[in-house]
Parts: sequence; structure tokens; C-alpha cells
Amino acid sequence: MMPAIGESIFDVLYLIFAIGSGITLLVKAKGRPVIMLFGWMTLLLGAGDSFHLIPRVLNYWTDADYTAALGVGKLVTSITMTVFYLLFEYARRKRYGITGQNPVLITMWMLAAVRIALCCFPQNGWTSAEPSLLWGILRNIPFAVIGVMTVVLWFQSASHDKTLKRSPLAVTLSFLFYLPVVLWSQTIPIIGMLMLPKTCMYIWLIVMFIKTEKSTKISGDNI
Repeated sequence: MMPAIGESIFDVLYLIFAIGSGITLLVKAKGRPVIMLFGWMTLLLGAGDSFHLIPRVLNYWTDADYTAALGVGKLVTSITMTVFYLLFEYARRKRYGITGQNPVLITMWMLAAVRIALCCFPQNGWTSAEPSLLWGILRNIPFAVIGVMTVVLWFQSASHDKTLKRSPLAVTLSFLFYLPVVLWSQTIPIIGMLMLPKTCMYIWLIVMFIKTEKSTKISGDNI
């Protein structure tokens, strides 16, 4: 019972923080494109995660079967997270005035399209109590490549950025926490708890976005 209480409180507070921060960033953006992108990313993150976290919390406290709802929620989250990283690349380009690197952008779009297409195949078994491990691995291969590209590109661009220089580390850790969940959570359920520190990495990213909004407002940068 105690783990259920702790996880439920964490999930609810996270969703409130993410959605609230996204709305706040959008309101405070005032025409600054990077802050607008951070706002949409944060709102998308919270809204997308709500599709699987809300059924997960309800599953702890009601007798109803939320297996199907939880599976559909994971599908929605998989798609919104893919879009999140596409927006993250556009934010990098806006933040640092990058106008080239079109092959990079095309590659990320292609990987995102493949990832979303793989997520939509019925063989994933989203609504099943035992979804396909093979398809879970397949759909996460292009997502992992997007993650590696994001880390490398942001490491190159943000190394001297006071508020965002640790964003590659946060993304790296989020994927490292996520990988064991994909591979082993069905056979070792306790590994699913790694989703909590994974979520903490996204909270860390949101905090960086908020700090960026505050620092650019103070400095007067129109980013």
C-alpha cells in the first residue's frame, strides 16, 4: 500500500507541475520562439504522460480493469514523446541560430515517422496484459537513435549555455533508466520503478526551461 501511495502522489504532482509549467511558459513567452517551443514541449510532455499515468493511479485505487486504458495511454505517450524530441531539435536550432544541418533534421523526421508507424501496428499488443516484447524493442530502436542524436547535438551546442548545458545529461540518464524497463519489466516487474527516476530527469529538463525563460527575460534576449 505504501508504494502505491507514494507513486500516486508522485505521479499526480508531476502532472500538475508539467502541465502547469507548460502553460506558464507559453503565457510568459511573449513572442520568444525558443520559450514558446519549451512551453509546447512541456505541455505536450505532461498531457501525453497523463494518458498512461492517470489510468495507472486509478488502477491502484479502484477495482476496475484499466489494462486497455493503460495500454492506449502508453501508445499516446510513445507518440507525444517522439514529437517532444522533434520540438527539442527545433528549439536547439532557434536557441543557437542554426540554419543548416538539414540532413540532421530530415533524419530525425524520418526516424520519428518510423517510430510512430511502428507504434501503430496492432502487433504491439498495447491493450493486452502481456504486450509484445519484440515490438517493444523494435519501436524503441528509432527512438533510441533520436535520443543519441539529441544528446550529441545538444552537447555540441549547449556546452557554454549556462541554463541548458546539462540538458544532454538529463536526456542521457532518462534513456538509461528507460532501457531496462523496455527489456526486462515484463519478467521483472520491479524494474518498472525506474520510470520514476526517468520522470525526474524530465522534471529536471522542465526546470532548465523555466530557468532559461527567467534568464532571457532578465537579459532581454528575444529568443
